[in-house]
Parts: sequence; C-alpha cells; structure tokens
Amino acid sequence: MGRKRCVGADCSKMAAGCCGVKKQKLSGSPGSGGPGGVGAGNGVAGTGHCGSDLGIGSSSTVAAGNMNRVNGLGGPGGSSSSTNALSPAPGGYNSTGLSPNLSPGSGSGSGGRKMVVSAEMCCFCFDVLYCHLYGYQPPRTPRFTNDPYPLFVTWKIGRDKRLRGCIGTFSAMNLHSGLREYTLTSALKDSRFPPMTRDELPRLFCSVSLLTNFEDVGDYLDWEVGVHGIRIEFFNEKGSKRTATYLPEVAKEQGWDHIQTIDSLLRKGGYKAPITNDFRKTIKLTRYRSEKMTMSYAEYIGHRQHHHYQNGTGHPLPPYNHYS
Repeated sequence: MGRKRCVGADCSKMAAGCCGVKKQKLSGSPGSGGPGGVGAGNGVAGTGHCGSDLGIGSSSTVAAGNMNRVNGLGGPGGSSSSTNALSPAPGGYNSTGLSPNLSPGSGSGSGGRKMVVSAEMCCFCFDVLYCHLYGYQPPRTPRFTNDPYPLFVTWKIGRDKRLRGCIGTFSAMNLHSGLREYTLTSALKDSRFPPMTRDELPRLFCSVSLLTNFEDVGDYLDWEVGVHGIRIEFFNEKGSKRTATYLPEVAKEQGWDHIQTIDSLLRKGGYKAPITNDFRKTIKLTRYRSEKMTMSYAEYIGHRQHHHYQNGTGHPLPPYNHYS
C-alpha cells in the first residue's frame, strides 16, 4: 500500500545529490537536527559522486545530456563484498581464476533471480582505466550483456579501502558504453579527488553497482536497512527542491537506523534547519535495490592471466605490485 513502481521515463528523470561525507557524527537527537547536526554540503556544479570517508557531501543535480550523474555511497571506506561464493556469470562467462573472496556485495540481487552484475564488468572497468592511463587503444566491446541499467562505478584504494572516486547515473544506460564512461568519470573527474595515476592502480578496488526495482513509497520509513537504497526529494528552507541518495550498503555500513539515514541525507542534501518528524513526513522517497560486484586489482590480474584477450585487450599484462 502507498507504493508505486517507478518505471520507464519516471526512473530516468531521477537525480540525486552526492552522498559522501567527511566523518559524520551521529550523536544528535533525531528531532533536533539529525545525526550530530552535521553541516550541509553546498550545491556543486559538475558531476555528482557516490561516496566518501564516513560522511555527507553536497547535493548536486547535474544533467549530462539526458543523464543525471549522481553519487550514492558514503560509507566508512570498507569493502561491501561478502564471503559468499561468486554467483554464476551471465553470457557464458567462466569465472576460472577468480579469488573465492570475489563476491557480490551485501544486498545484491533480489528475489533469488539470476544476477546480472558479473566479475567481468569489474575486469572491463579495470581494462578501460588501464588503457587510458597507459595510452593504449580502448578495450574492444565486452561479451557481457549490453542491457540498459542505472549504474555506479566505485573506486577504493589501499588496505583500508578508502574511497577514491564514485560517480553514477539514475538514467538507464547500455552497460558497454555506460561502464566505459563512468569508469573514467569516477576515476578522473570526481571533484573531491585528484585524477587517478598509474602508480595507484595496484592498490585499487573496483565495484560495479546496477540499480533495480525502483519504487515510490508513501511512508519515508518504508524501506529496509541493508536491502534498499533510497533517494529522497524535499524542499529546503528556501523553498528549493533538493534530492539526495544513498546506495543500499551505506546505512548498514554506518550502523544507522531509518531516522539517522534520512537525517543524514537531508543534511547532505543541504537542509540546514532543525529536522522534525513533521518535516520528515513531507519527504518524497523512492527506494531501490542494487546488484554489486567488487574486485581488487590483484584479482583482476589473476583473472586476466587466465583470460588474456577475453575483453579484447591486446596490451601487455600490467605489472602487479604488492601494497606499498
């Protein structure tokens, strides 16, 4: 009840603000300004991004052609991958050579259906970035599905998996061109970070998130922590419409409940006034799910050693270095 599926053009119009933050504290009472009274981010001109080190970021509603680039991560920088076995890869792919630790992130998939996201998508993102940084021809068309999905590409770095870049879109894009574009956008154009360099490659982790099952809900509490991502739309104290989003893993990684997550999104979206329960009830909320796959550079190298030309890359295998 009070729930409406978001399909077709309705979903493609969704835009959201950045979802990353700088060490947000959650000591504030729910009715007096939300989590720790964290200051709001400013509207950012440029691409939105999808995460940061424990926190909130600015809300940006940025159109690129007919696509809205957004961010939606914001977790503590830890990996979201679980220890489950790698799901069957679509399109006849063989997962030989992949680490048993390579697996879908928590909240991946829904209803027991076959996963669309695959390890080969992460490999392709690494190929695209590697070819760009070393000046090789871009990799040829991959063999995984080219169906359209809203998507995010997230980069983390180092043993502690600090966020290094994350940008995505709520507009459904064909996966071949979408992953190619957002691989480089998230790696080179996330305004919070300098462009990536060759030296960083061996320490990188790549995550691909495909967003699915968009539903408009009538109650701002009608979503499940660790299962749903949420996108909120609201009017700030100046009467301007603002949006913000968190991917499904964020609230669980941060240890937030529903109210803390909503209040964090409001602050991230630029709402500076005290947050009351009456105001929360005015929020328009869309919930969604995601399929997520994460791969380290080491796993990418292992995969490519078994399938050297699988994605059409003809360049030499990149050198693998241990963490520095």
